[in-house]
Amino acid sequence: MTASFLGEDYIEIRDLTVDFDGFKAVGGVDLTFLQGRLHFLIGPNGAGKTTLVDALTGLVQGTGTARFRNRDLLAMKSHQIVRLGVGRTFQTATVFEELTVLQNLDIADGIHRKAWSRIGARRRVSERVAEALEVIGLTDLAGKPAGILAHGQRQWLEVGMLLVQEAQVMFLDETVAGMSAEEREETGDLLRRIAPGRTIVVIEHDMEFLRAYADFVTVMHAGKVLAEGTVAEIQANPTVQQVYLGASKEVEVDV
Repeated sequence: MTASFLGEDYIEIRDLTVDFDGFKAVGGVDLTFLQGRLHFLIGPNGAGKTTLVDALTGLVQGTGTARFRNRDLLAMKSHQIVRLGVGRTFQTATVFEELTVLQNLDIADGIHRKAWSRIGARRRVSERVAEALEVIGLTDLAGKPAGILAHGQRQWLEVGMLLVQEAQVMFLDETVAGMSAEEREETGDLLRRIAPGRTIVVIEHDMEFLRAYADFVTVMHAGKVLAEGTVAEIQANPTVQQVYLGASKEVEVDV
């Protein structure tokens, strides 16, 4: 990737620590998430990946600093972080199943409206909602209940809700887990379409998906950053090989 592809927005994390009653789930992490690239965050269960994102989105308390647009995310409440332009998805899609696809997106669009105007039926679809429907490929299902959507489509709806909120930073937690091969490919293509102009961080265990779509990879282990680089650099990294495989330096790790 050329440097010109990367934008000016970024999150700069320094000495991020999350402590649960003496247990350091995240211990002194330094990371930079740049705009305009698909940044994958990988590591075994318990490595601290989701906890790190929880701290950056106000769900758990962390110490250190995490600067975005001259604000420290660690000093903000979760609703303030959302309004600053930072959004996330979870391992299990959190959509309103009884509401239509359009209604789910309209609820997300409420972040741009005054409280009194969120009450009652909407007379028209905002441009943000209409554009998001097209981007995520669910225009034809706009009037259908979200509960009937296929697994992959629910994940796309969640991404669409972040688009409607105009999130410039997206943390996506195991987006392709449980998807078919076709859904994974469509998801990767979707992420590539929306990556320019945004900072996208994908927590992932699917190494085939990572190899196909990652621009940059951070490996976490035991609450710390183990290694960073391109997919090729991570595959050749002897530290990653040793930790994950107990292998000699000549053997490539399968990522």
